[in-house]
Amino acid sequence: MTTYLPALMSSIGQESFDRQIDRMFDEAVRSFGMARTAWAPACNAWEDDHGFYVQVALPGWEAKDVSIEVENRVLTVKGERKDEETPGRTVHVWEVTGDQFVRSFRLPTFIDHNKASASHKNGLLTITFPKLEEAKPRRIAIAAE
Repeated sequence: MTTYLPALMSSIGQESFDRQIDRMFDEAVRSFGMARTAWAPACNAWEDDHGFYVQVALPGWEAKDVSIEVENRVLTVKGERKDEETPGRTVHVWEVTGDQFVRSFRLPTFIDHNKASASHKNGLLTITFPKLEEAKPRRIAIAAE
């Protein structure tokens, strides 16, 4: 009897094969309602002369399902939503998951968290913290003698 598993593994690679096995196991466990894989959205954080920014990738999420808090210089972004359950639907692939998440970031001391703002556009949540005036770069004129 000939086995095709080694040929299959060499053609798709061991790492890809392992990911597929992990995904199948996760889906099997999820179908029994036993557990869910932890999910956290991808994030970016940067600063410029005017502020500090945190961007969270939330495709398919609505702003009403997300909360933003700042406490003790820690920004916490939380989300929770319900999966759409459709009777009679047979799921073949379920990769766009994420029924809940929490991401936290330590904020720098040079920002004014009381003047923070947030926008949600094209699946990206962007939180903007303006820099304190004393933290902004400034030019110093040189006096001519």
